[in-house]
Amino acid sequence: MAAKHVKPNFSPSQVSEMVERLFGRTPSEIRSLPSYDDQNFHVAAAGGGEYVLKIMNSADSGSPVLIELQTCAMSFLNRSGLPAQTALPTTSGQLMSLEEIDCGYGCQKYLVRLLTYLPGTTISKVSYTPQLLYETGKTAATMDKILQEMEHPNLSVLQREKFIWSLSNITLLETYIDILDGDPLQEVIKSVIHQYKTSVLPKYSSFRKCINHGDFNDLNVLVQPDESGGYKISGILDFGDMHSGYYIHELAITIMYMMMEHPNPIEVGGPVLAGWESVLPLNKAEKECLYVLVLSRFCQSMVLSRYTVTLHPENAEYLMISSRKGRPILRQLWELGAEQVEKVWFQSAVQFSDRT
Repeated sequence: MAAKHVKPNFSPSQVSEMVERLFGRTPSEIRSLPSYDDQNFHVAAAGGGEYVLKIMNSADSGSPVLIELQTCAMSFLNRSGLPAQTALPTTSGQLMSLEEIDCGYGCQKYLVRLLTYLPGTTISKVSYTPQLLYETGKTAATMDKILQEMEHPNLSVLQREKFIWSLSNITLLETYIDILDGDPLQEVIKSVIHQYKTSVLPKYSSFRKCINHGDFNDLNVLVQPDESGGYKISGILDFGDMHSGYYIHELAITIMYMMMEHPNPIEVGGPVLAGWESVLPLNKAEKECLYVLVLSRFCQSMVLSRYTVTLHPENAEYLMISSRKGRPILRQLWELGAEQVEKVWFQSAVQFSDRT
């Protein structure tokens, strides 16, 4: 897990100086954007144009090959027709710059990129129609299918063996489970981990491998109004959790996060699943494991956000968003049980597909 003080803490004046020096653009306005463990700024340039300056935390900044690969993946998706950001080169022609600066913790190195700004609002702020959820599932599947075609000499760095946010590593949560001592949800989470070990791990040989975005959440998907009075997806953000994984993982992550803002969370799974299967139909093993994998992602969110707050109490409000909203949903899904939840998801997916 991340060490203390990895999150950067750059001031607006430091940001302004960097944008001008590295990218030859003079900011007319700088606004901080929310972030989990990096630092993001919306930058409006004096000569026109809007950008996002992304400053990676000091831990991830030690993996420049991984960050470069994420940047290439964004460009690859963009060229393939999906709305991903692209990086603007520095004045010396690089896609990023390693800056050694003291922003309160002594001199540390931070990777800096200037990305294109994508218009839209986060999907968390609009009402989730079944059609929008369908498009979200379809976009997630399309994204992973395109990423599977990407060629790069350093693809092996995506084998992030002990990456704590990978759904392949649910058993690593046991190291942190004590942080929930006294929390009634701790027993539910222990039970989910046990189910993962007994019902999911034996089926991994049947899952189809791919490259996962890994964090297709309600703050990383942007939407804009479309001509039919609904919304279309206008942006896919934050590839910091990209790793080698499985198609079924991306679907489980997408369903879990789309449940967060829905008035009746259990209804989310059907349309997202229908959208996903319009691109990548699930096989038998993947269908059988979807419920436990969705619950597993809730468990990751609960445990890891609580742990990260102990490192960064000043960022507690943002860090606990998913955890706070997810608590009652995790409990509801667990109490309903696999059979009932799967019946709702798979029957409504079929009904939705029949209508489209």
